Amino acid sequence: MSNFRIWKLVSLLCVLSLMLGCESKEERIQQTITHTLQEASTAINTLGSALDKKQVRNANLLTEYGKVLGQQKPQLSEIAQIISQDATSSGTLYQSLLTRYQSLKSPDPSMNSDDIINQALLLKEAASISLFNDALTDPINVLADMSDGKLARVGAISQQAEQTANGQTGVGNQLVGNANYGEWQTNSNGTSFWMWYGMYRMLGDIVGDVEYGRWSKHRKYSYYSDYGRHRYTSYKSYKRQTELAKRTQQSYQRQGKQFTSPYAKKKSGASGLSRSSNTPSAVTRSSYSRTSSYGSVRNSSSRTSRGVSRGK
Repeated sequence: MSNFRIWKLVSLLCVLSLMLGCESKEERIQQTITHTLQEASTAINTLGSALDKKQVRNANLLTEYGKVLGQQKPQLSEIAQIISQDATSSGTLYQSLLTRYQSLKSPDPSMNSDDIINQALLLKEAASISLFNDALTDPINVLADMSDGKLARVGAISQQAEQTANGQTGVGNQLVGNANYGEWQTNSNGTSFWMWYGMYRMLGDIVGDVEYGRWSKHRKYSYYSDYGRHRYTSYKSYKRQTELAKRTQQSYQRQGKQFTSPYAKKKSGASGLSRSSNTPSAVTRSSYSRTSSYGSVRNSSSRTSRGVSRGK
């Protein structure tokens, strides 16, 4: 065999090896995406079943708070009933997990493989019963504050203690900034205000107008803003929150004013949350090792035969 033929054969083998190596890496990434989505699906289904069977402690408490507040203040019975829906698998908080799962099965083109895996991991964590139980403290405490002290706050210091430490607190502030219940909308003057979604709009009559810059500087403690935002916010909503903070900071700088990010510092006020809420997300612990082991392939998408079975 001539040297030319040997060289040609060696070159062909090298090319084939490279092609097989690339395919193997992409296959490993797809397997990781599929596996992580399946784990998220299992966690979501398990949580939904626990809610239906009334096995989530704070969900049961939220239901009870809604009933008590409705009896104490009949004029608030409708909003109490709406907020209490989060105690069920048909509530906004649980349904948001389902929506996010479905969106990850057909991910946004801007998401790369790491984004998809990270979002699936965050979704799996958000669906854990202990973390979801903590996330319910925000709607619980909205009802507690509406009761004028008749109902005690859960997972947070009392309203009186917070007022002593941080000044006057507004009723309903725990849900302001929470992407599951509303969003920030910017008017023609460049000023952003909080807008409630659909059935939560009646909270606007109780909370009043909330301007983003002022809220960013003076916001009070909430589980979502101080512990749960990464886990309980969709990929797109999180990006919008980040972009809004950046735009507002630039606007303030042009005016010679100081902008304080609403998430620059964790607010005090939590009390008795689970260990899970105080444990860093697996995303922050695993992102580097995962990226270094297989790299990043843009525009990867997942196709899994299993999915969340709850079609509510």
